Amino acid sequence: MGETALVTGSAGFIGFHLCRRLLDDGYTVIGFDALTDYYDVSLKRQRLAILKRYERFQELTARLEEPGRLMDCFARTRPGIVVHLAAQAGVRYSLEAPRSYLESNLVGTFELLEAARACPPQHLLMASTSSVYGANTVLPYTEIQKADTQMSFYAATKKANEAMAHSYAHLYRLPTTMFRFFTVYGPWGRPDLALFRFVRAISEGKPIDVYNHGKMRRDFTYVDDLVEAVVRLIGVVPAESRKNAAIPGIDSLSPVAPWRVVNIGLSQPVELNDFITAIEKALGRKAVRNPMDMQPGDVPATWADTRLLRALVGDIPATPLQDGIGAFVAWYRERYGAA
Repeated sequence: MGETALVTGSAGFIGFHLCRRLLDDGYTVIGFDALTDYYDVSLKRQRLAILKRYERFQELTARLEEPGRLMDCFARTRPGIVVHLAAQAGVRYSLEAPRSYLESNLVGTFELLEAARACPPQHLLMASTSSVYGANTVLPYTEIQKADTQMSFYAATKKANEAMAHSYAHLYRLPTTMFRFFTVYGPWGRPDLALFRFVRAISEGKPIDVYNHGKMRRDFTYVDDLVEAVVRLIGVVPAESRKNAAIPGIDSLSPVAPWRVVNIGLSQPVELNDFITAIEKALGRKAVRNPMDMQPGDVPATWADTRLLRALVGDIPATPLQDGIGAFVAWYRERYGAA
C-alpha cells in the first residue's frame, strides 16, 4: 500500500504480529518499543529480529512517557496510520506495581495524543481491553454499555485512555478507533499469560494454579484473527456524525467526535477448565491442577458482542480453540525444546 504506519509496542505480542502483517501488506512500519523487562526481553528481541528482516521496518527504542520522544518521531516520520498498542499490561501485576501503569498507560498515552495533535494521522487506533467492563454482569458485553466499575488499576488506566482519546478526538478532530481486546492468545505470546504459564508448567510436570476453581469463562481470541480485525478497521475511519452509525442503537460512534470503540473477540466464551483440557490434549499430558479462589481484580466472565465489528468489516476468521492452542504448543516446543 506504500503507507507509513507507526506501531507502538512493536516488540510486544500483539504488536509483533500486527507489524509483520502490515509489512506483508506493503506498509512502511515504524516500530516504537521500550523493550522493558516486565517479561523476558530476549523474547522481545527475537520478535524484533524477525521484523528487522524487512527493509520497510524502522526500529525506535524509547519509552512512551519520555517527553518529546513521540513528538519527534511523529514530526520526522509523519505516519498516516498510528496503532497504539504499547502499555503496561497485566491485571495481577497492577496490584504490585501500580506506578508503572500510571507512567506507561496514562503519561505515555498523553504523550502520544499530544504528538498526534501536532502531526495528525489519517486514523489513530488505540488498544483498550475487555477489562474495562469490570463489574458489569450483563453478557455479552456491548460497546454502548456503561463501563464505570473497573476492578483493577490496569483496567482503570485503559478506561482513562478511552476518555483521554475521546477528548482529543473532540477537540482536535482526530479520527480515533479504540479496540477492546478479549483474552488474546497464540504463538509468541507473553510468558505471564495463562496459556504460556500452563503449557510451561504442564510440560515440566509442575502444578498449575487454577483460579476460581476453573469456573471462570473467557472469550479467548486467536492473535491472527485479532490482527485481521485491526487491519480491516484501519480503513474504517470514524465519521463526524452519528448519521453514519453502522448499526443505529448499537454503534458506539460518539455524538460529538470522530471516535468509536469496538470489541474484538471470538464471541464464544470458554470455561477455564475446558481451556486447560484443550491444552492437555495438545500436549498429550495431564495437568496437576491446584484449585484456588478468585484473585482480586479478576472478573468471573468475559464475552464480546461482536455485532458492531461485523457490521464495520464483515465476518472475521474464527480459529477454533484447539487449533489455536495447537499452534502455540508447536511454537513453544520449537523455541524451548519442551516435551
